[in-house]
Amino acid sequence: MRFLERERATVEKLLPGLDESLRAVSLMELESPSGSGIQLFQDSGGPGLLAPAADRGLGGTALDALRVQRALGSRSPSLAMATTVHHFSMATLVALAAVRDDLEWMLVEGVAASNRLVAFGFAEESPDAGILSPSMTATVEPDGVSVNGVTHLGRLVRSMDLLMVSVMVPRSEGPGGELAIALVPAESEGVSVSEAGAKAGSQQVTLQDVLVAPELLVRSSDLDGQLGALLTAGFAWFQLLMTGSCLGAASALIERVLLDNRVPESERVQLLVEAEGAMSAAEGIARRIDDGAPDESTLAQSLYVRYGVQDTLSRVVPRAVELLGDHKSTASEEADYLATCANKLALHPPTRSRMTGPLAAYLVDGPLTLA
Repeated sequence: MRFLERERATVEKLLPGLDESLRAVSLMELESPSGSGIQLFQDSGGPGLLAPAADRGLGGTALDALRVQRALGSRSPSLAMATTVHHFSMATLVALAAVRDDLEWMLVEGVAASNRLVAFGFAEESPDAGILSPSMTATVEPDGVSVNGVTHLGRLVRSMDLLMVSVMVPRSEGPGGELAIALVPAESEGVSVSEAGAKAGSQQVTLQDVLVAPELLVRSSDLDGQLGALLTAGFAWFQLLMTGSCLGAASALIERVLLDNRVPESERVQLLVEAEGAMSAAEGIARRIDDGAPDESTLAQSLYVRYGVQDTLSRVVPRAVELLGDHKSTASEEADYLATCANKLALHPPTRSRMTGPLAAYLVDGPLTLA
């Protein structure tokens, strides 16, 4: 089987025509702000990839999704990274629907049937907060809760239909607050997107007095206090799919080297071995997720693999760029861009430096916390 053949065959099986459509557009055109990648993804039915077939989705597995993300990353890294956020959000929404008999299943079906996009705002605004700590605050109103806060999202922000955010809400009974997930339609009054204050490669999303109806608020108490555990375990999905996306960008570089007969066979084979070894490790996590609901140990394993893949990319990406050598300006620009995208895996939350302490504690039987 040729390099990336299995991954691209998975895309063709689940999202017919998408790989061919992406291949027909130049890389830098796809990666431009006006690129057509997200629209092509929606047209192919991509938003329903992880929605159950019973909810009008494609019923894709974690292994399917990993292979799809690697294939997309090899064609359009920005599309792969944006859709990683969507798929993580959908996996969380599907998990909520499985344990709470409310509107979540209707939202899952609506996303799948109408090819809508879902984003999740992380808690990166507070330097000392865990990545899944509440990123928004809320006050109780007669018709629900009023949510305020800021988050940053990437390319998906201009196309999203639904935003999920963690929020600290006053308890419905007794003093104090509790963790909740707010499901915010993107067109809600008080939701705004701006460039000002945005991190590199992202845009700032501000929620100002956004009214969230009770049925669109999932409280920890609604799930017997297990919402935090559900989010923590579900974050294994994010590690898996972002690993696949960045490995896809690196694979695009490696593919160029493999097709260059000027490069010695030993060099080509070495890059191939390293890339496929990294993918095999990620596939192990995908199969573990498919075997059952991901738990704390699954998340820990996904982090080990993700950081291991980072180390692999730190070796193969600069070597691939070096082997490609001096080419015409367009090829050189593409190689530099792909290298930058592949290296972004080290920057996505939670970074290894922030997880050193939590993982050390976990290895001596402490709880696993996301920093």
